[in-house]
Amino acid sequence: MAVKAGTLVSGLTAGAIAIIAVLAAQASGSAPKTPAAHSAPPPKKSATVKPTPTSYPLPPHSGIGKRVVYSVGQHRVWLVGDGNKVQRTYAVVAGDVSPSKGLHHVFFRRALGTGGDGKQVEHTVLFATHGVSNVGFSAAVDGSLPKPGTHSSAIRASRADTAALWQFATMGLAINVMA
Repeated sequence: MAVKAGTLVSGLTAGAIAIIAVLAAQASGSAPKTPAAHSAPPPKKSATVKPTPTSYPLPPHSGIGKRVVYSVGQHRVWLVGDGNKVQRTYAVVAGDVSPSKGLHHVFFRRALGTGGDGKQVEHTVLFATHGVSNVGFSAAVDGSLPKPGTHSSAIRASRADTAALWQFATMGLAINVMA
């Protein structure tokens, strides 16, 4: 019995397709649903992680209502809105003249001026006195921060953070200074 060449090729081709179909069906059961997601690299972590209000929890017993909380020991400020909700928190650099612990109120604000260290400053918010010195928050216009422990009553932060404080801390607002 002789098999024609065309019939042989057709039979082999059909057999090969059947084997490929079986192998494909077996492989589809173990393959990931989304192959691209499986081989994609993990998302890159940002080099600068911005703190969220929950990154630095509000100190306990820091008051109630809308207020600014300043922790001398943590070198940190929290802007706390209604409902005890932290709207912003940020690090500060303070001189060696610290305000007394407890409740104070904003008594002076100035958009631009000169700080006690001779630097041009903006967004000055004064809330306490220490001897003959006024104590408050401000930002140097040139963006510089003093070295920690510098003899100064200024509490400095970045221009962006101090601008947020300026919008938040209006005349008479409570500022709670904590350890």
